[in-house]
Amino acid sequence: MSKTVESNAYILGTDRAELHRLGLQHQIWASEAQSGWKKAGFTRGMHLLDLGSGPGFCTKEMAYIVGNEGQVTAVDKSKQYLDYLDKIATMHGLNINTQEGTFDELDFGADSFDGMFCRWAMAWISNPKEVLAKVLTALKPGAKMVLHEYYHWMAHQINPGTPAVTKAIRGCYDSFQDADGDIDVGRDLPKFLSELGMKITSTRSMSKFARPQDIAWQWPRSFYEVYWPKIKEMGYLTEAELAQAFSDLQEIEKNPASTLMCPILIEVIAERV
Repeated sequence: MSKTVESNAYILGTDRAELHRLGLQHQIWASEAQSGWKKAGFTRGMHLLDLGSGPGFCTKEMAYIVGNEGQVTAVDKSKQYLDYLDKIATMHGLNINTQEGTFDELDFGADSFDGMFCRWAMAWISNPKEVLAKVLTALKPGAKMVLHEYYHWMAHQINPGTPAVTKAIRGCYDSFQDADGDIDVGRDLPKFLSELGMKITSTRSMSKFARPQDIAWQWPRSFYEVYWPKIKEMGYLTEAELAQAFSDLQEIEKNPASTLMCPILIEVIAERV
């Protein structure tokens, strides 16, 4: 992937370091995605939509599920990520169609898809209900949406904590609150989908709890490495506070009894009736 910064880059960017972080993130949450797909009945021969696909870690897995008789359409605003996904699809012989654009630019035909998956995308837009309404018209009757979004981001805590680490985590949340979208949009998804006339077939909470030696610890850890310097640039931390937060974190990680509660997510599965 190019090191050039995209003008439409994600909040954490789209460079090689972020690609690696997203791969790690997917390893930690892959089983949750697979559980949702199974519950929604995603299977061979279907045409599925991966909304906000990023570099396509989930797209690739869904393409294996639908097989050569099916197809996965991956939609994302990052050309770099979609170019990467196109290469992966060619390398593995997968039936993946990529479409570049924002969610507001979506233009699918009616009754096009047998299902949709969306993870960590609704939180970053100002009009999630409108986007879901557009996707709904593209679903076939009986098709299901599987959505994974944050429900309680500030459940995110480290114990033992320090004032510097706590302030850095809080600074992340404050930056989200000051941007477009709602980081805890998962709380509103059942209401949005019900108001659109969909049938909620399943909901469940999802969380990860970790100690320093666990791979799940590396999910927020990798996020801190990328995002704490960014919120320093935004003014939520000083240079001294940033340095202290990373220094404290290193000390916390030396204690194998330290614990970390990750942000809590919700899975919502809804059917077009």
